[in-house]
Amino acid sequence: MSPNPVYLHALQESVRQSPYPNLIGMRIASIEFDACRIVLELGERHMQPFGIVHGGVLATLIDTATFWAGFLRLPEDAGLVNVDLKLNYLKAVAGGKLRAEGRCLRAGRQISYSEASVFDEKDELIAHGTSTLMALPGKGLQLGVAKFL
Repeated sequence: MSPNPVYLHALQESVRQSPYPNLIGMRIASIEFDACRIVLELGERHMQPFGIVHGGVLATLIDTATFWAGFLRLPEDAGLVNVDLKLNYLKAVAGGKLRAEGRCLRAGRQISYSEASVFDEKDELIAHGTSTLMALPGKGLQLGVAKFL
């Protein structure tokens, strides 16, 4: 079973147009089994009073990357929710682009475990985190396209 490319495109568009991802400007650059890449062009709206990226932005990137890294292993009718998020802020950043690389370390029927790292434009590690995810049967994402070929 492999992901339907039409579904993946519809998924990326759905996320891009969703209220919160649209608000902060992040998007899914790539998604596959057990991995995804989230990108964000930083702007003034992402900064805290000291002129560096707010920790909530980095937490959001890690939360999002861990989620989508585990998503494709689910059956078509199942959703997913992060049940915990643990992260470390490793370096301050004040502008440019950020990239979060998510990787599902263990995909289970009910519980999965993922990690994500956030990098700046110089490929330096900015933050890292992990998340436990729980499957939600009957809460699948309805995109009008088959998830798998």
